[in-house]
Amino acid sequence: MSEITVFYESTPNPQTMKFITTSTIAGDSVNFTTSAEAQARSPLAAKIFGFPWAAGVFIGPNFVTVTKQEWVDWEVLAEPLSGLIQEHLQAKQPVLLEGIVTESDDNENDSPIVKEIKKILREEIRPAVAMDGGDITFGKFEEGRVYLHMQGSCSGCPSSAFTLKEGIETRLKEAIPEVQEVVAL
Repeated sequence: MSEITVFYESTPNPQTMKFITTSTIAGDSVNFTTSAEAQARSPLAAKIFGFPWAAGVFIGPNFVTVTKQEWVDWEVLAEPLSGLIQEHLQAKQPVLLEGIVTESDDNENDSPIVKEIKKILREEIRPAVAMDGGDITFGKFEEGRVYLHMQGSCSGCPSSAFTLKEGIETRLKEAIPEVQEVVAL
């Protein structure tokens, strides 16, 4: 097996950095907002939450997005954190614990409108936001409103409101006339 390399890049959210790996590290995307969540589900996220500056960890198929507190700079954190993630992976320590059930996108009871919303999210929107180290998942559809969960670098990002309204809302309204508004949960 070749050596795993981890490199980092900034995201549109100044508090969040994306650490990209040269191999697949997870089959699913999972968001952690507390140390307790991380302890129960991800040894890697738990390790990162061991630092007082950690505010969030989002694990994707081949990246880890880390959100920090405002009082510390990425210039101090990025390189050592990249090394920590690389060491964890090189030691073949688990990223996510086995048997973790994540929310499935598919539900046989979904209405045709909800199925179409989820399809557009899955095929068009989620791949685009994953490039910036984030994820957007379906919450619910009620009275013409689509409610979405912003995760990873999308959570708290200054440009996420613009992305939500000008990008996602515009696309969903164009495809599905019943959609009147998109709201972040």
